[in-house]
Amino acid sequence: MNKPLVGAVFTALLLGATAIPASAVSNEAPVSDKGTAAAQPAMVTQGKAKVKAKAVTFAGTVALSNCSGSVVRAPSSQPTDKALVLSNGHCLETGFPSAGQVIVNRASSRSFTLLNAGGGSLGTVRASKIAYGTMTDTDVSVYELTSTYRDIESRYGIKALDLDAAHPQTGRAITVASGYWKRMYRCSTDGFAYRLKEGQWTWKDSLRYTQPCQVIGGTSGSPVIDDATGKVVAVNNTINESGQRCTDNNPCEVDENGKVTVRPNIGYAQQTYIIVPCVGAGNKIDLNRPGCTLPKPSLAEKHRSPVGVK
Repeated sequence: MNKPLVGAVFTALLLGATAIPASAVSNEAPVSDKGTAAAQPAMVTQGKAKVKAKAVTFAGTVALSNCSGSVVRAPSSQPTDKALVLSNGHCLETGFPSAGQVIVNRASSRSFTLLNAGGGSLGTVRASKIAYGTMTDTDVSVYELTSTYRDIESRYGIKALDLDAAHPQTGRAITVASGYWKRMYRCSTDGFAYRLKEGQWTWKDSLRYTQPCQVIGGTSGSPVIDDATGKVVAVNNTINESGQRCTDNNPCEVDENGKVTVRPNIGYAQQTYIIVPCVGAGNKIDLNRPGCTLPKPSLAEKHRSPVGVK
């Protein structure tokens, strides 16, 4: 995983706050410290046609105490619904969920710093609960806020980022927008790992980045935004840091036949289209909805994680 906070400050001192990948051409651009440079629209090739990409900014992203995140909405979300914040399961204030563990409807008063387009702080929004969190099959956390989408837009002028309901495609220009560091990483989707294994955790159908997205600790939970649509297609969660095989901070790919591939210095994200079918009436996470494939908690976990238990 991209270390949430432990080690993140050290990493920044080691790499330097302005460290960027050496190679940067076309849509695979270097890290930007502020939203201004990264926000400029570019021409993105989709098939044979060139489409003007949407301007990707920090608007709607948030900074956690140890990670990055974003205010997101599903296609069915309404302005009067309580807003949702998306991040990683390994960014939860309760610590890393064990393999097989799923957290639902656990009370939380966690705060998030909401950012404007340029990465400046607008104010604080607060959670009422962890609506969902796991590191099984995927690495995701979804917080329900005390504010509605309308509240946030009225007070801060910020709209939530849209979750794409479709599976992302290979070769798309993407931006990883880190609210924690207020930095953007631009690269492309390189493909998908059938299984991605890191330590005790295994994730399914993980999105693989091309080389320029050299994400670091603190970027965990950043939205991965398709430059052409402006929609969130994944949530950033890890990179193979030192070339090791399937260890913590060194994920490996495992194909359908069990073949293991290690890709040093290549980063990954967990797709978010799988969240969309699980968002029911009132913007509630409903794991029993048709098409929802997110892992469900065991019976024991259901008894441990009611709203009101911290």
